Amino acid sequence: MNNKSLSGSGNKKKAKILLVDDAPANIKVLVETLKHDYKLAVATNGYEALVDVESQSPPDLILLDVMMPEMSGYDVCERLKSNDKTKNIPVIFVTALNDEKDEFKGFEIGAVDYIIKPVNPAIVKARVKTHVLLKEHTDNLEGLVRIRTRQLHESNFEIVNRLARAAEYRDNETGLHIVRMSHFCSILGKEIRMNEEECELLHYASSMHDVGKIGIPDNILLKPGRLDDYEFEIMKTHTTIGSELLSGHESRLMHMAKEIALSHHEKFNGTGYPHGLKGFEIPLYGRITAVCDVFDALTSERPYKNAWQINDAVAELIKQKGSHFDPAIADLFIKNLSEILKIKEKFSDMPLFEKNEKRRFV
Repeated sequence: MNNKSLSGSGNKKKAKILLVDDAPANIKVLVETLKHDYKLAVATNGYEALVDVESQSPPDLILLDVMMPEMSGYDVCERLKSNDKTKNIPVIFVTALNDEKDEFKGFEIGAVDYIIKPVNPAIVKARVKTHVLLKEHTDNLEGLVRIRTRQLHESNFEIVNRLARAAEYRDNETGLHIVRMSHFCSILGKEIRMNEEECELLHYASSMHDVGKIGIPDNILLKPGRLDDYEFEIMKTHTTIGSELLSGHESRLMHMAKEIALSHHEKFNGTGYPHGLKGFEIPLYGRITAVCDVFDALTSERPYKNAWQINDAVAELIKQKGSHFDPAIADLFIKNLSEILKIKEKFSDMPLFEKNEKRRFV
């Protein structure tokens, strides 16, 4: 490969320009014109250019010849613009083709400028400077947008976290249940290859699975024993109450949280509530939350029951595969049990008698 970098001294912060031309004489002219102001890289055909862009630090600007063997400059530009990783790199065509239709085609496929050969060094310098500055400005704006977007996400996540905690304070049995639950869901999200953003959304959205308990009367929500049939029917409505509370906003986070609140008590065999959904009718996020919710509930102490042993809880997950739980999700949970148990230990509840004693003084 003939690809190589050309640069002067002390130019680490200089913009990188990729020069692509199969004629050494043309390359020489461009190098002499730009070498003092930019970090330069050279490719003598379209394939070398694509390799440079995809395998090394991407250039800030590409000067691209049109008429090259095997792969034309138009072909190279179309490849670049069809790739999300390279589509924003500005391309200037440098070519002997001076017909208006050729220039129009260049702009149509995504070039930012079109320079006719033989080149005028002053014009090349001016055009390159303009587009490098535009690229820097665009990058700065995109950076600010990313920062602002992240800040907005963090604000939303904080509001969500406080809303989930509000529901938890009403249901004193839950302790750190929502914290463990959200971490369990994140683990499964990563296991099924959700991207980082989706895993983060799942983490926060799953913490609101029981937010609808805010609307359940105290005499039912805080009853120290098992619920009778009538009380249980009232308790079931926390799914639809939660869904209503989380409705009306189109953000992905709120949409996912609404979906989880409504569906986390559905069962794979269709016997769950509130809508009796079956199998893959149940949203994926709801199926994930169901497994995590039940396992943590089984292995946590409640006023009306002792915490189950881990082996017994795992056996219950296995027993309920295909009836209560999506078999694949249950298997993934068990596969990641060691990591699940680390989370459970890290965010363990205080013993129930200590919790009750503490409440006497609050």
